[in-house]
Amino acid sequence: MMAKATAQTAGTAPAFYVTEEEHAHPGGSTMLGFWLYLMSDCLVFAVLFATYGVLGRNYAAGPSGADLFDLRLVAVNTAMLLFSSITYGFAMLAMDKGRQAAMQGWLVVTALFGLAFLAIELYEFAHLIHEGATPMRSAFLSSFFTLVGTHGLHVTFGLIWLTVLMVQVSKHGLIEANRRRLMCLSMFWHFLDVVWIGVFTFVYLMGVLK
Repeated sequence: MMAKATAQTAGTAPAFYVTEEEHAHPGGSTMLGFWLYLMSDCLVFAVLFATYGVLGRNYAAGPSGADLFDLRLVAVNTAMLLFSSITYGFAMLAMDKGRQAAMQGWLVVTALFGLAFLAIELYEFAHLIHEGATPMRSAFLSSFFTLVGTHGLHVTFGLIWLTVLMVQVSKHGLIEANRRRLMCLSMFWHFLDVVWIGVFTFVYLMGVLK
C-alpha cells in the first residue's frame, strides 16, 4: 500500500512488467510441442495401419484390392504429393535466403500439387463408390477408406494451414514467428509424404500383388 501510494504521489504509471527483464524464447517450446504432436499423429496412423493389416483381407465375398486399385492412377497421385514436398523444400531454401517473393511462389506451386493430389483421391473414392465398393461393403473397404481418408483430411488441413501462412507472410513478412510456423508446417508436410509412401506400399502395391 505504501509503495502504491508513493507511485501515485510521484505521478508515475504503475509498471506491470519490467521491459529489461529477459523472457523465455518461445521457439524451443513451440518446436518441442509440435514434435510431440507429430508423435501422437504417428500413433494414430500406426493404429490405422494395424487395423488395415487385420481387416485388409476380409472381403466378405466382395472385390479385393486387385479388383479395384488402378496403380497407374495411384502412381500419378503419389508423384503429385512427392513433388509438393520437393517444392516446399525449395520454399524453405528461399526463406533462408530472405527471398520472400520466391518463397511465396514455391508455396503456391506446393499448394497446386496438394490440390491435384486431393482431386485425384476424391476421383478415386467417387469411382469406387460408383462401382459399389462403399465403406459398408466389407471390412477391407471400411479400413481402406478410413486410412486413406484420414491421410486426405491431413492434407486438406495442411493446405488450409499453408494458405493462412501465405497470408500472414504477405502481411507481416518473414518475421521470426512466421519462419517458425513455416518450419512446423514443413515437418508436417514431409510427415504426410512418409505416411503416404507407407499407404502406397502397404495398401495399394501389396493389395494388387495379392
